[in-house]
Parts: sequence; structure tokens; C-alpha cells
Amino acid sequence: MLDPDCQEAYIAITTKVSIMAETKLKQNKASRLGRPRAFDRDQALERALDLFWRNGYEGASLSDLTEAMGINPPSLYAAFGNKEELFCKALDRYVERHDEFLREVLARPKARDAIAALLTGSADSLTDKSSPSGCLLVQGIAGAGDHAKCIRDELCKRRAANEKLIRERLKRAKAEGDLPADADPAALSRYIATVSVGMAVQAAGGATRAELRRIVETAMEAWPK
Repeated sequence: MLDPDCQEAYIAITTKVSIMAETKLKQNKASRLGRPRAFDRDQALERALDLFWRNGYEGASLSDLTEAMGINPPSLYAAFGNKEELFCKALDRYVERHDEFLREVLARPKARDAIAALLTGSADSLTDKSSPSGCLLVQGIAGAGDHAKCIRDELCKRRAANEKLIRERLKRAKAEGDLPADADPAALSRYIATVSVGMAVQAAGGATRAELRRIVETAMEAWPK
């Protein structure tokens, strides 16, 4: 048995060690709680894209987004910025995929074949069961008010960029004699863009692939002779 002086010292030492251990435990726990969870950034962005595509910018709330992405709000803000910035990043991913297809079909030797492939490919993509129906560039801002004007303007800019690519291809076709001399590339590209947007609206409303393909066939009958 320890003498009284040693016993008192022993109790003081063990008490101090116990307090230090408890303090360290609390600090470690607080650190773990405060540290953002590690997550796959690409996977999280893919899930955000899917939600925006299905619900639109306005219909996807922050709570919906964090739940779908499997992260908390601080992690979302740290990795992607605010909701508007997250939408633009998701939009970049969406456009990157579709731009690859657009440039590929427009590279075909004959303009008519290129446009027919573009519209047919759009009909198939718009009704692909592995992704939401419709087009993010068209329905991404449906139902939003004036506060979302910046998003609306961004979508308009992206659609205009696609139309410009089509217009430039048709200008080249006219210069090469692949379009009649009286053909108007600007009007024709606007017509093609309008058909494409219309098909996106139809697809979002439940139109089938077969129905959209019939629209493509009808639209191509207007090709300049």
C-alpha cells in the first residue's frame, strides 16, 4: 500500500492522465464531425446532372441535391460553389457529351445526311431509357422566375452555340454547291434548331422514339431541292 504522500501524487497523476485522454478523445471526435466527408467528385456531379435534368434548375432544391449527391451542404459549397455554379458545371458535362455527337455528325460529307443523322440521333437520345427524357438545354429552366435569368441566359447561349455550328456547316455546304444557290443557311439552321427543341418538348411529354423519328422524316421533306 502506498504511503499517503505517494498515494496523493499517484491520484493526481492518474487524474491528470484521465482528463488529458478524455480531452483528446473529444477533440478527435469534434475533428471528425467537422471534417467534410470524402466523396467521388465526378460521381456526385453526375448525380447532380441527373437531378437537374429530371427536375430542372428550379425544381432541384439544395436538400434534394445534397441527398442525391451523398454529401452535406459544406462539402457541396466547397467542391462546386453555390447552386448556380453547380448547375453550370453539370451543364458543362452535359454539353460536352452532346457536342461530341454534334461535331461528329456535322463532319459527314453531305449536309443533308449530316442533318438527318443529327435529328435522328437527337430523337434516339431524347428517348433513351438510360437517362431522363427530354433535353437539359430546353427544360432546365422551365417554370423559373426572373431570379433565374442568369441560368436562362446561359441555356440560351448554349443553344445558340449549337445553332451556330449547324449554320456554319450549311454555309460550307452552300459554298461547295451541296445546297442550292437560293438556300438560306441561317433560316435553315434556325428551322433545324426549332425542330430539335420541339422534339425535346415532345419527348419530355412522353413522345416515343418512333413518333419523334416520324417528325424527323417530315422535317427533312422541307430540305431545299
